[in-house]
Amino acid sequence: MSVLLLSHRACLHHDMGAHHPECPDRLRAVLRALEAEEFSDLIRDEAPQATVEQLTRVHPARYVEAILGIRPEPDDLVPLDGDTLMNWGSAEAALRSAGAAVAGVDAVCRNEIRRVFCAVRPPGHHAEPARPMGFCFFANAAVAARHAQAVHGLTRVAVVDFDVHHGNGTQACFEADATLFYASSHQSPCYPGTGEANETGVGNIVNAPLPPGADGAAFRAAWAGRLLPALDAFAPELLVISAGFDAHARDPLAQLRVREPDFGWLTTELCRIADRHCGGKVVSLLEGGYDLDALASSAAVHVRALMRS
Repeated sequence: MSVLLLSHRACLHHDMGAHHPECPDRLRAVLRALEAEEFSDLIRDEAPQATVEQLTRVHPARYVEAILGIRPEPDDLVPLDGDTLMNWGSAEAALRSAGAAVAGVDAVCRNEIRRVFCAVRPPGHHAEPARPMGFCFFANAAVAARHAQAVHGLTRVAVVDFDVHHGNGTQACFEADATLFYASSHQSPCYPGTGEANETGVGNIVNAPLPPGADGAAFRAAWAGRLLPALDAFAPELLVISAGFDAHARDPLAQLRVREPDFGWLTTELCRIADRHCGGKVVSLLEGGYDLDALASSAAVHVRALMRS
């Protein structure tokens, strides 16, 4: 099955300084892995910039204006919190990341393709409606979901998140709206300190926190026993994946022990649910992953499963 790969060179220009884990080499590693011969059938296109209208379906206009108004000099960095900074290329990179999510939604909702992978950065799932944090500026998955509703008339959109860190931003955008669904597996305790099982929104939020050291078997059990059945019951018309690969055993920022076959298994299971409920419409967005080799191999497994499922 053909998969649309959306990316843009501008996402390499966002640089938060030497030794920052969310670095341009992350995206280079993913794109290099996807140059292998087995991925020659990928349909490749450039991510557009998100519009202010698309962003303000999720974020207040004053917040969007403030983020886009920060344009540092070439050698400067502007800190937004303790680990989220902007350089001269950050604003366009953030627009391309959100724009890829929107373009992916357009492609699947117009039946041009069934699966999309957005190889972009910065990530988005920590960005709250009016607060950047955790390397994130705009809530890309939430922007995608709201675009699907506003432009394509969908009424039930799901976001699933297997990043090792809880997507507090996506949850904050969704938790009061029963037309949106969010499911997450993540390490707890861990940054950002949210995502307990009793955080359920209006019945549309399902969290499965995992203790440090939890392995692939525990990861699969959380999805098979709790998260996938809840997603199946929600019956989404579109599935958006926050595809973070920092739950990998080699990742330096957390302590889960997930491996490549676990990511492949979950991707396949998610595609099966999408096939049952929404004609296979899946838009996957790159989130975390900070060991370059583990990130590259895990993203390759994920895209391979998108292609084969």
